[in-house]
Amino acid sequence: MQAGLETFVPWHGVRRLWSDRVKVVDQNLFPGYLFCRSRFDQRHTVLRQPGVARLVSFDRAPAVIPDEEIAALRRAVNSGLPLGPWPFLKAGQRVRIERGVLAGIEGTLVRESAAWRVAVSVNALQRSIAVEVDRDMIRPLS
Repeated sequence: MQAGLETFVPWHGVRRLWSDRVKVVDQNLFPGYLFCRSRFDQRHTVLRQPGVARLVSFDRAPAVIPDEEIAALRRAVNSGLPLGPWPFLKAGQRVRIERGVLAGIEGTLVRESAAWRVAVSVNALQRSIAVEVDRDMIRPLS
């Protein structure tokens, strides 16, 4: 970005199969987003940059991304470890198990120390069970 503003785009390599070979191409982890460190009074400078359509805002105030979150993204991208986009999940959210012997089961996501569990309820009995799952087995319900 021009104008001397600090920017960050988290890229990751994606394997693409071409007719004669496999090639790794870089893709933005958050397509359509660019992170920019700026002050509120610089917002017009940011908006005048080529390719910038708008600022992410909530209640008419530009979104503030904590430095710790950007630092964590940078560390992950620079680690060289495999990474890619992932659905945003939080405890209490309804999810479906997508893989394994429990595929198709829906429940509520529960975080318990180092483990993720899906709670499955029998409402009429007001009873539940929780089964531990790998994080990559579940997807949020739409």
